[in-house]
Amino acid sequence: MSRQRQDQLLSALLREESWVTAASLADALGVTPRSIRSYVVALNARVAATDAVESGPAGYRAGPGAHAALQQREAGEATPRDRLHTLVRALLDAEEGVDVYETAERLHVSEATLESDLGRVRGLLAGTGLTLVRDRAIVRLRGEESAQRRLLSRLAHDEMESRVFSPDAFRRALLGSTAAEAVGPFKAALVRRLGELGYYVNELAIADVLLHIAIATERVAAGHALAATGTDDGEVVQGLADAIAELVVVHFGVELGRGDRAHLARLVLTRVVAPDESAPAVAARAGLEPAVEEAVRAEVAQAAEDYDVGVNGEEFILRLALHVQNLLRRAREQAWSRNPLTRDLKSAYPMIFEVAVSIASGLNRRLGVPLNEDEIAYIAMHVGGRLERNRRAASMLTATIVCPGYYELHELLRSSVDRSLGQSIEVTGVETRVDPDWSAIDTDLVLTTIDPGAPGENIVRIQTFLTDADVERVQQAAARIRRSRRLTRLREELSRYFDGSAFVSPLPDAGEEELIRLLGEPLREAGLIDQDYIENSIERERMSSTAFTDALAVPHALQMTARRTALSVGVADGSVRWGDGRVQVVVLAAFSESDRAAFQTVFEQFVEVFSERDSVQRIVRRGTTFHGFLDELVAVIDG
Repeated sequence: MSRQRQDQLLSALLREESWVTAASLADALGVTPRSIRSYVVALNARVAATDAVESGPAGYRAGPGAHAALQQREAGEATPRDRLHTLVRALLDAEEGVDVYETAERLHVSEATLESDLGRVRGLLAGTGLTLVRDRAIVRLRGEESAQRRLLSRLAHDEMESRVFSPDAFRRALLGSTAAEAVGPFKAALVRRLGELGYYVNELAIADVLLHIAIATERVAAGHALAATGTDDGEVVQGLADAIAELVVVHFGVELGRGDRAHLARLVLTRVVAPDESAPAVAARAGLEPAVEEAVRAEVAQAAEDYDVGVNGEEFILRLALHVQNLLRRAREQAWSRNPLTRDLKSAYPMIFEVAVSIASGLNRRLGVPLNEDEIAYIAMHVGGRLERNRRAASMLTATIVCPGYYELHELLRSSVDRSLGQSIEVTGVETRVDPDWSAIDTDLVLTTIDPGAPGENIVRIQTFLTDADVERVQQAAARIRRSRRLTRLREELSRYFDGSAFVSPLPDAGEEELIRLLGEPLREAGLIDQDYIENSIERERMSSTAFTDALAVPHALQMTARRTALSVGVADGSVRWGDGRVQVVVLAAFSESDRAAFQTVFEQFVEVFSERDSVQRIVRRGTTFHGFLDELVAVIDG
């Protein structure tokens, strides 16, 4: 039974807030419901006195022991991944090499199994600059120390189920070689020292840097230090290097040499700190390469035009340019920064993520830097921060307060509403009559202290003195109205873009590139797109997976070159492989230049519909024909 599958099941349940059926989980993992039940039994066996997974009539949900089960390792338990990592660590630790026969005996596997593991090791070494050298039974690992550390980092990331800071995760990732109890205090001390030096700390990326520091202390303690480069690192790097070296001595008891001190200082500078905002723009721009700023400015302007979003502004461009310059430095060292919010950003803000992909694509073309999903997610955070104020203003609803006049009660009520709900609702009118003309009130919401006579979706009954329960009811009504408007726009758009000839069910489990070609062919035959659009969609997919939820992928090209906007839909019988996961529905979206507004509507609202598991299952189970799919989709939208 696959421990990896069990972990995937538990991770999926931890992302859900409600019960999930065995059939839904089976589709998501590409297994049978019977396998799901077996995985649940195995997961619950990992922890005592509590459940990792709770069972009920509605299915399964994560239990109180879920996180402990993910971290649990049974005595003597060794998965193929564990064995592979142990073998690589042995190769890294033994300069003279390891004996194949002795190692097989020590790991309690056959020689054939170990030979197979060595083949997997060679696969891990691709692109690292490391090679395996064999002399009869002795196998050695050869390559520079920096490359060996990158390999250690890759193994550790593979071990860490969660990409956020966790001392226990560090202990597992480094196979116990670094004292877990030392990592937490070291991190706190490092953050405090960086603050004293005038830096803001990126907590999302600090776990990755701590991992590099832990690896460096381990390798230095074992006699594998980095050689000094002989270059002048400057006062900034030197100051950070001295601070890090001092803290490493205190918390890990290891003296770092000049090469390691400078290397770790540059990692901190390029990955987890930003200058204090009080520093003037001139000073911040002083170390910025003109080519980087020019590239960022051009790509931001292009994205603003392509997607009709307000991402311009000098402060935004400067901040993003500084981030990209650090990104270039990380790329040169092949030291990418992890982002634990990547999945959440993609599913919750698909449009923002898409703008970031567009900017990243342009930066890759101009500066020659490849960007992975985590780095794109950091760009998305910059973009999202810039757009958030505009998005909040656009979602503001108007409201009328109905409160019969008596002293200043209506004024007190308006003040309470502004104070509690002012970020999402703007009060544009107050009715103080006991018999207002209800039909004449045209605001999005009506907040009334008296009986309106006739119910309405936008009418919320509140108390004269606003209570917490009133605030909650108003917020719920506002959310319903916003959702209704978004989905109404989506329904209107979808009716124009779907075509019965561009519908495939069931989808073959052929991989994302073949499925893009399969779904693109009907649109190409109809003359709506050309072969270049299909190839560009594949190229976009290679940059970052378009699986924006666990159920839905929306492949598309960055260029809006379709003759008119159209959607080609594929529904799986269960689920199909897509990138590192599986999806149930694939929608190839072909967008035209004249339908920029449709891009935002279709993209964001379509992803929203397929973020709700119950809606997905209803559509997938009943939508096996084009008309059935469309009927169920409209029914879900209408609620």
